Amino acid sequence: MLTLTSGAVQVIRTVTANPELPPDTGIRIESGLDGSDALRLSVAPAPEAGDQIVEEQGAKVYLEAAVAELLDDKTLDAQVDSQGDVAFTIAEGPGGIPT
Repeated sequence: MLTLTSGAVQVIRTVTANPELPPDTGIRIESGLDGSDALRLSVAPAPEAGDQIVEEQGAKVYLEAAVAELLDDKTLDAQVDSQGDVAFTIAEGPGGIPT
């Protein structure tokens, strides 16, 4: 199952903390458009049917079924740069090399 770093947990909780959002709001990762190898990440009000749910310390990540299989042994990390932009990265295993 996908694991989350403490940085990813903190960023996801911050992004989804808006009191106007539904309580099940999380980050959803799905496959790219038109068969692309790229993954799409978005804020989602709830999981979609068939999504795998990863929850850690209040941070929710919803994974499309095919993406859940692809990221099964990976780690999600997130960092915020000096301009406040968020960058998510996926690494091999816990603390692995970014992919």
